Amino acid sequence: MHTNRALAVIVGTALAFTMSAAPAGSAAPAAGSATASGAVTVGTSVTADSDDRLPRPRLRVRVVEGGLDIPWDLTFLPGGGMLYTQRDRLSIRYHGPRGADRLVRIRTQGMWHSGETGLMSILAMRDFRRSRQFLTCHGSFAPGGHEVRVVLWKLSGDLTHAKRVRKVVTNLPATSGRHGGCRLRFGPEGALYVGTGDAAQTKNPQSLTSGGGKVLRVQPKSGRPWPGNPFIHADSPMKRKIYTYGHRNVQGLAVRPRGGMWSVEHGTYRDDEVNRLRRGGNYGWQPGPGYDESPPMTNYSLPGKQIGARWRSGSPTIAPSGAVWLRGQKWGIWDGCLAMAVLGHTQLRILKFNREGTFVRGWIPLKGNRLRSAVQGPDGNLYLTTANGGGNDRILKVVPRR
Repeated sequence: MHTNRALAVIVGTALAFTMSAAPAGSAAPAAGSATASGAVTVGTSVTADSDDRLPRPRLRVRVVEGGLDIPWDLTFLPGGGMLYTQRDRLSIRYHGPRGADRLVRIRTQGMWHSGETGLMSILAMRDFRRSRQFLTCHGSFAPGGHEVRVVLWKLSGDLTHAKRVRKVVTNLPATSGRHGGCRLRFGPEGALYVGTGDAAQTKNPQSLTSGGGKVLRVQPKSGRPWPGNPFIHADSPMKRKIYTYGHRNVQGLAVRPRGGMWSVEHGTYRDDEVNRLRRGGNYGWQPGPGYDESPPMTNYSLPGKQIGARWRSGSPTIAPSGAVWLRGQKWGIWDGCLAMAVLGHTQLRILKFNREGTFVRGWIPLKGNRLRSAVQGPDGNLYLTTANGGGNDRILKVVPRR
């Protein structure tokens, strides 16, 4: 595997955008333009308000690993190493704290990749030090077609291979590979949240017997419904797992300290969304017959009550993906903000929300790469994966300096 660990030092202030007295869900205008693929640049400040009296971090960006192909997600292990996936190669790799990088052998028989679906999210169990277990979400062959599954694995002591322990969640819909989801994150209560795509099928988002276009909440090792789910007593096994519904393609999940679980969702030609998840909430996506995508992302004409987004992109879509709430004083003004990887506009966006969850302001500190995942490491730094394809991808480490 080709590796490039040269340091790229990025010093400057971020391109910023504001929304004066913005209501929840107001659109934020796009700012700036992307550079050529592979470059990482920083913008200059275009606004000033009271926040500018607070320090912004000066960013140093380092290539952790290069020569990759769509590293969809990563997860840290005790001791500082990480596991990461490559979507289309159906592979898992281990990257050690001192830089060693090796393939983790897994049984790929039965896995399936096409379009946006393959070996996607990965998440180490919270008891990994004892159990050595982790979860993945990936496409699979199934009777009569394909599906998306969540699977529990156990990593060998020498970090060279992993064995499947059990299937945790199955029967998540898949068609051509479009809108496959599939983000895994733990909630503050210890539950496993699974963000899914609607598989580009009209009925899935509003159907409470389909796992498509949902955020599921389950017990991490068994996949059983989490006690207290909104439909816990339903006859349908899938309905019992549902936490929220009416989504199009959930690409990001992130727990806000003392603020619950939030999702990042791909829009159509407009209105990517950041949503604050509410138990049993309907987030209003219902494409028309024949998967007509002209209806709004949050369609308030549907029966019942729909929940609007806390932030939306407006038009055109920018295709955001993974996200994480930044924590730590070294992030300065961005401490407590949502860091969001963006595919379509090849950038990192920082979004600030007030305590009530209303969008206040945003910045674009990095540009130049399609970004898929954003994870804060145990060292407090931000780790990003790129999604350029063709073996041109990297894992980036973003270090803030006050």
